[in-house]
Amino acid sequence: MNHIDAIRMRNKQCSNLKGFLYASGGLLLVSTNFLTAKYGLKGFNPETFSAVWTSAAALYAFFIILLSGHSKQLRLPKGAILKTFFLGLATGIGMILGWSGLALLDPSFASFLWRFSPVMTVVLSTVFLGERLKPRELVGFGIMVFGGVISSVGQWQVVGAGIVLTLLACGAVSIQMLFAKEKITQVHPNILVFYRVGIAALFIIIWTLIRRKFDINVGTSYWLITLLGAFLGPCASFLLTFRSYRYWDLSCSSIVLTAQPLIVLPMAALVFGNIPAGRELLGGLLILAGAFWLALSQHRPISGYH
Repeated sequence: MNHIDAIRMRNKQCSNLKGFLYASGGLLLVSTNFLTAKYGLKGFNPETFSAVWTSAAALYAFFIILLSGHSKQLRLPKGAILKTFFLGLATGIGMILGWSGLALLDPSFASFLWRFSPVMTVVLSTVFLGERLKPRELVGFGIMVFGGVISSVGQWQVVGAGIVLTLLACGAVSIQMLFAKEKITQVHPNILVFYRVGIAALFIIIWTLIRRKFDINVGTSYWLITLLGAFLGPCASFLLTFRSYRYWDLSCSSIVLTAQPLIVLPMAALVFGNIPAGRELLGGLLILAGAFWLALSQHRPISGYH
């Protein structure tokens, strides 16, 4: 190996490490969503909660842009405007669906179901970004589907609506990540996060007003936890996650999210004093096992941006 190859190897290793660290930081922060949002939804209805959540996140992101000196980059390149708009729109749709589903489900079980989002992201990155999907990875997906079936057998009337809403939200989030990955080299992560939640907030506010669901008359504790969660989840976590896309393939960054239930389970037990049991726990563990199978099958080369 000559000197130039050695430098390239070190640069690639550095990029991979940065991608992993940013993705892991995003994972830790976004995992708090299942606790802060679940608590907030005990006070707010899903539509109002989504409006407050995204509006607060947009304000946080805007102040971060001002403090970081990126305000001149708020004007998007022409080639990024349309997909950034769709990124925000998909975020708004995903928020409403996701929080409506979480309001009906145990937060730990919802975290298990959200493992379908990285899988959908991997599939989309394979179709639209040219990243390869190996046949054995389909086995992991099959295990996850089986786990979802086990979780709902005999109690579909109780959890069915929550499961469907959550899976639809997973699809919306996967579409978001695809748009974000495509434009992350054109738009700074701070700017992309701002437009993601800002456009989503406008969509959700309009939707909430049309449906006459806007109701902010809730206790102070619900406001405080919701505003805290809006910073940790849709703002800070995506500042890190979008940065990981500059160093890692979309599929690799998404697979890091596989471990999320391992973080949410102890936090939910500590905060709410309960975790899923019976078929919900069995199905959730199968979903997690399938997601890990998929993660271990991801032995593809990782491309970095230098």
